[in-house]
Amino acid sequence: MNKIGTIVKVGIADLNTVYAPDTIRTLGLGSCVGIVIYDPQKKVAGLSHVLLPDSSLGKQKTMNEFKYADTALPILVNRLLNMGARKYALKAKIAGGAEMFKFTSNSDIMRIGPRNVDAVLEQLGILQIPVVAQDVGGNIGRTIEFDPATSMLKIRKVNKEEIYL
Repeated sequence: MNKIGTIVKVGIADLNTVYAPDTIRTLGLGSCVGIVIYDPQKKVAGLSHVLLPDSSLGKQKTMNEFKYADTALPILVNRLLNMGARKYALKAKIAGGAEMFKFTSNSDIMRIGPRNVDAVLEQLGILQIPVVAQDVGGNIGRTIEFDPATSMLKIRKVNKEEIYL
């Protein structure tokens, strides 16, 4: 008998984890980046919806650590390890990082999408987690859903066909 899982939703500047047969999904990836980190043998996965690249940009008194690439990804990895994932077996798939609006300025500060992708890749490098697939950039929003049972990432782009990584 096959178990039917539930879909765990992750909001903006949020993260969560699942075991198969549950899947995990986030909506509305524009300049944000969705990062799936998973252990394919243990069938456990986590998803982070990163809004900004670097927590040093935050000016709030109380900081949402899930909002930034540099703080969210270490938290996600620790949660996965506590669920039985093995550090050496972790892999990552990422999507998002679009430039939703074109600015006439050449200022890097407004290029949030590419900066988010760079920050995520840098953080995954520091954590020594290989990126095995990615769909980043462009100017189209995305919704992603990951199935830890199959290690497949489904990506729906606005007005485009679904792709699987």
